[in-house]
Amino acid sequence: MRALISVSDKDGVVEFAKGLAGLGFEILSTGGTYQLLKDNGVAAVEVSEYTKSPEMFEGRVKTLHPKIHGGILYKRDDSSHAAQAKEFEIGGIDLVCVNLYPFKATIARTNDFAEIIENIDIGGPAMVRSAAKNFADVLIITDILDYDEVLEKLRSSSADMDFRRSLMIKAYEHTASYDAMIANYMNERFNGGFGDKKFITGTKVFTTRYGENPHQKGALYEFENFFSQNFKALKGEASFNNMTDINGALMLATSFGEAPAVAICKHANPCGFAIKSNLLESYTEALKCDPISAYGGVVAINGTLDRELALKMHEIFIEVIIAANVTDEALEVYSDKKRTKIFTQENKFLVRSDDKFDFKHIDGGFVYQERDFIQDDEVKNAKCVTTRSASSIEFTDLEIAWKVAALTKSNCVVYVKNSSLVAIGMGMTSRVDAARAAVAKARDLGLDISGCALASEAFFPFRDSIDIANEVGVKNIVQPGGSIRDDDVIAAANEHDMAMYFTGIRHFLH
Repeated sequence: MRALISVSDKDGVVEFAKGLAGLGFEILSTGGTYQLLKDNGVAAVEVSEYTKSPEMFEGRVKTLHPKIHGGILYKRDDSSHAAQAKEFEIGGIDLVCVNLYPFKATIARTNDFAEIIENIDIGGPAMVRSAAKNFADVLIITDILDYDEVLEKLRSSSADMDFRRSLMIKAYEHTASYDAMIANYMNERFNGGFGDKKFITGTKVFTTRYGENPHQKGALYEFENFFSQNFKALKGEASFNNMTDINGALMLATSFGEAPAVAICKHANPCGFAIKSNLLESYTEALKCDPISAYGGVVAINGTLDRELALKMHEIFIEVIIAANVTDEALEVYSDKKRTKIFTQENKFLVRSDDKFDFKHIDGGFVYQERDFIQDDEVKNAKCVTTRSASSIEFTDLEIAWKVAALTKSNCVVYVKNSSLVAIGMGMTSRVDAARAAVAKARDLGLDISGCALASEAFFPFRDSIDIANEVGVKNIVQPGGSIRDDDVIAAANEHDMAMYFTGIRHFLH
């Protein structure tokens, strides 16, 4: 039996090679892997010695040889293949262990294009693909986490077809994601990120019980190990819908730095938000906006869920809690709430990935775009277009309202008072309908929104929303501006002695 080992990630490879040697495998290797194995007492044979062909062109050509690829690819149960292997003195290679040149680490470390090019693996993917193609005869290992299981399967003679097939699938995933990363990088560097092909790859974190509905399958996939490093289940399993709702709450709760922010979301839309002096007060104020919708919702806590806060939240049914950290005492409070799921990032404050891109599936394809980021200074740099201007305290409410609006489904309007969301209308086909819905719910709940700030993620096309805002005592408005009727809208604001600011930036969220 013969194994070929050539890896960039050398963690565990010495122990793996020793295990193979102990099972009677002859070990072939290359370059740094060969030297490491030799230095650690593994009787490896260098590939150039085995092929009687030297490495050439600074190592660009070393495994691209018939004795390597023939040994991997020939079908053992095919008499014609076996005869050719014998004729050309090609010995079988029964196991291939390869992981590829560190292209990702290279582009993270340097912008030197010549060095980046040299870290594009050629021989490695060729060997992986060859071994995967002939998986019935050759074991292909691309994941260091599989070393122990492979050795155990070999020792127990249980490396059956199902196991071989699973390694084959993983191998093609490995080379596909590697090539996709290279193509995406080249398009990012030379085509502004919008080449003729776009590859979106992710790694499965877990399978959900089902998708949006019980008849659909679902799973969570991640970019850059984000969820593996920043998502831990303390109580319950996250569903498909939970994850989309958590995303909405997390985006909002992380939009204000280290502030003690609490966001309550239902169906990925905000129904409560506040930043007060502490998390308990923030939650208490956030809940006032829409306690009916908050029932069965998702709460994101930009800090620690402790016992005192847990006791307050325990008063109503909350389906999902995501907190930067969770104390054991808080978990104990929820021991009797079987349906409540609790997750943590085990950080001081919540974090998000801030991927540079965004995409949505449409029937037959997907639309892809640069991600919409809300900059901290958008309201600070906004132009006051009215006679009245906002005070510094009022300005804080404008900034909060603006960010909430940018993270709420269009068409939306957001009302904020004393750093708390007091009314919101979202996802409406008409902006004036959103304004009416928000005001109507606030009135039903008996909330005083007089003196509040109002934000809209896109311009007001008519003055009707401004007139509605005046009826409930809105004093400050922030919007992008840009309507052909801006003059009418500004006139309405001046008529009602409101301050209005134009940011010049629209934040549609469809």
